[in-house]
Amino acid sequence: MVGRVIPVEPFDLVVFGGTGDLAQRKLLPALYHRMCAGQILPGTRIIAIGRRDIDVDGYRALAAGALQEFASEDRKGDFLAMLDYVKMDVTGGEGWPTLASRLGDDGRVRAFYLSVAPHLFVPVSERLVAAGCRTPGTRLVVEKPQGSDFVSAETLNRTLASLFGERQVYRIDHYLGKETVQNLMALRFANALFEPIWNARHVDHVQITVAERIGVEGRGAYYDQTGALRDMVQNHLLQLLCLIAMEPPATFNADAVRDEKLKVLLSLAPLENPADVVCGRYLGGDGMGSYLEDVGNPESRSESFVALRAEIANWRWNGTPFYLRTGKRLRARMSEIAVVFKDAPHSIFPPAAGAMAPNVLAIRLQPDEGITLGLTIKEPGPGGMRLIGTPLDMTFADTLERQGLTMPDAYERLVLDVIRGDQTLFMRRDEVEAAWRWIDRAVAIAGNTPGPPHAYESLSAGPEEALMLVHRDGRRWRPIMARASDEQ
Repeated sequence: MVGRVIPVEPFDLVVFGGTGDLAQRKLLPALYHRMCAGQILPGTRIIAIGRRDIDVDGYRALAAGALQEFASEDRKGDFLAMLDYVKMDVTGGEGWPTLASRLGDDGRVRAFYLSVAPHLFVPVSERLVAAGCRTPGTRLVVEKPQGSDFVSAETLNRTLASLFGERQVYRIDHYLGKETVQNLMALRFANALFEPIWNARHVDHVQITVAERIGVEGRGAYYDQTGALRDMVQNHLLQLLCLIAMEPPATFNADAVRDEKLKVLLSLAPLENPADVVCGRYLGGDGMGSYLEDVGNPESRSESFVALRAEIANWRWNGTPFYLRTGKRLRARMSEIAVVFKDAPHSIFPPAAGAMAPNVLAIRLQPDEGITLGLTIKEPGPGGMRLIGTPLDMTFADTLERQGLTMPDAYERLVLDVIRGDQTLFMRRDEVEAAWRWIDRAVAIAGNTPGPPHAYESLSAGPEEALMLVHRDGRRWRPIMARASDEQ
């Protein structure tokens, strides 16, 4: 599993919010690992923008601390030499001439990563243009959330389009950079095994779960205004749904892939039944605060958990439910897509053999990235035919560990895709707006539901009402477990 590393020409990467958590925890380690792999060459410049009153040496010391905590290997000196720092209040005029002079005009690719609060996306973009920093080789990376509803997303997109071309804007969703998500496309479109049965005739239902064991932590104020529907479902979960449900693209390029994802979003049946949207929030206990305590607002109506039942109104998936679930302070950290196939049409085995378990293709995004396929086999040993379920386990982490390798972080792939100009794993403007148009209806249903979101115990599987969401269809949620294969 050793991939061929193709170096990229030296480039400039400007990180707004360069002293923040994302830059320290994800971006700098990702760039460092790509340098160690030989993909980022000497001459590359990484310029951090922040409000801290420090100089270049101060920032390099800060970065060294981050690499010590989040990165491996020992070529930190080479990497730190690539770093620069510009002190700036991005809403004012100070610092912009300095940035422009540091960048110069050498024609190389330059990327501006907006790791800042969403309300700063437009001011920073406008000042970049006003300062003369935009070039034909410019890329603009925009983190989520990209809007808070359809109207605000459309407004943001319209403004960005007035400043940069669509091919210059990279709307990032780090889930799409995960190795297992990319393997999902290979699994579907590079193998003849699954495509004939990848439809409503053979698939009973699909479950997509993104569960977190932590609470809102230091993001209480943000969650109080946003909630899980806007924070997680509109981007992460709907993007995963698109990859599962989309038609085969004509070619593996950015527009072809995103065209097919857009078709899925436009085919989502409008949510009509209030029972198809379940919101919840965690209670406190065992030394942990409740959601209301963590957001600091006893009157909050936002949610830390949401479960949805969605349907795709097209020929391939008509009548197949897609169950989406995400929440904080749940039993375990687990992100998984489970494609549950229909039962075999007839059992030839006697009742004493036991029931045949349905085949389940589980794509596990975290932790222990990998893919398992649940099969029914004969239990080993004498005594007649007894059926048991067992997984075919393709856990990438185990394979990599045996080879002395590690799974690359999603940002390692995504940041280098920005530099290469590959938008395949980034959201297009019309995708973002189509997702918001559908989510707005779910937000409206949740807002019109009497009373606060349903309460659930910390470190549980969520509120009982979410269980009923699938139980009324005669189905069950898969257990929330650290390793999905543990329950096979």
